[in-house]
Amino acid sequence: MDLALRDAETRFIELHPESQRLHRLSLDSLPGGNTRTLLHTAPFPVFMRKGQGEELWDEDGNKYYDLVGELSAGLYGHSHPTLQKVLTDTIQNVGLSLGATNVYEQRYASLLCKRFGLERVRFTNSGTEANIHCLAAARKFTSRRKIIVFRGAYHGSVLSFGAGIPENNIDQIDWVLVQYNDSKGVREAFSQNSDVAAVILEGIQGAGGFISASPEFLGTIREESEKAGALMILDEVMTSRLAPGGLKDVIGVTPDLITLGKYLGGGLPFGAFGGRADIMDVFNPLTSGALAHSGTFQNNTLMLHSGYAGLCKVYTAEVAQSLNALGDDLRQRLQRVFVGSKFCVTGQGSLMCVHITETGLRAEQITCRDDVAAVEAADLKQLFWLELVNAGFWVQNRGSITLNIAISTAALDAFVEAVEEFCEKHRSLIVV
Repeated sequence: MDLALRDAETRFIELHPESQRLHRLSLDSLPGGNTRTLLHTAPFPVFMRKGQGEELWDEDGNKYYDLVGELSAGLYGHSHPTLQKVLTDTIQNVGLSLGATNVYEQRYASLLCKRFGLERVRFTNSGTEANIHCLAAARKFTSRRKIIVFRGAYHGSVLSFGAGIPENNIDQIDWVLVQYNDSKGVREAFSQNSDVAAVILEGIQGAGGFISASPEFLGTIREESEKAGALMILDEVMTSRLAPGGLKDVIGVTPDLITLGKYLGGGLPFGAFGGRADIMDVFNPLTSGALAHSGTFQNNTLMLHSGYAGLCKVYTAEVAQSLNALGDDLRQRLQRVFVGSKFCVTGQGSLMCVHITETGLRAEQITCRDDVAAVEAADLKQLFWLELVNAGFWVQNRGSITLNIAISTAALDAFVEAVEEFCEKHRSLIVV
């Protein structure tokens, strides 16, 4: 393993001298040369220069197929012509920021309500903000304080629960932490806490490694929250792309509120939250005592135009079904390659994650992030990332793969072939 890692890292350094130089330069003005922790990699980050369609080019001129997909926000690939045109037209004919209510927010809000089955919706600048405002709405609506949340969850920025309650959680919310996919733990949490305002969860944990919630788990949350008079908040910031009406239309459970983000900005920062009208009315400025909900750019014209065009003209119901079928096929192909190895793939549709464990866990054995964390093969994971990047595939070093609509079957065939070559080359390291 040490020899294989040294060889892969040497080739990585040889292929990326300009990235290494730029990283050293960045250390002078950015802590660690980085402003987005997730993108920090060893021995240094790759600096990307441009993207077009399904491809990326780094500052050294190396070309990659993009399988990161901006962690699901890059659904449209790079420089989609429809979005290019609408952004240019908006700059030229509407303006960048009007500092006033505009018709474009009503137009996009109406589309989101129809597409995702919402009674009311409000915009934010990010998925993080959407989740924070949902929690505020729940506490206001129920007059309670406690929030049930799950290990391995990521609800944005300061709301990351991979290692328990986040130390950098700026809002001192009274969290009740429960293991993901633990129905018994959910029942106990409600029985031991009479003042629960809401349960917030992802139907598929993104940062946790695209681990799906079981039908029993989802049903228990819905049942217990209704009995207790608490709200069920479904974080669809990543998963709304998995079906024409979002994941909630697939899982058979109706939440009280959902949060949205990522690709729905059409390539620009975006967040939104919505659901039942009576809950959303806690933000109604026409009523006394309403919660304030402000944000300079949350009705900015660029996002409202690009997001609207992307959802109604590009990511139609038919395209959503096609892309996610393509993702299901890729996951099945990878699973066949990984038979008998320390590798497996979890996920659904166009969202998936390659897990690498010393014990060779199978996808069906992974029910929560802690299942993987205890036995993760960190060195092998780093080797996999280095080898694929060296081979011209832009992948995320934690194993996440999110497909974009520009990706071709030829690119996916080449990716599967590269994975097969990796497995053959390092057979002695990957067998269980």
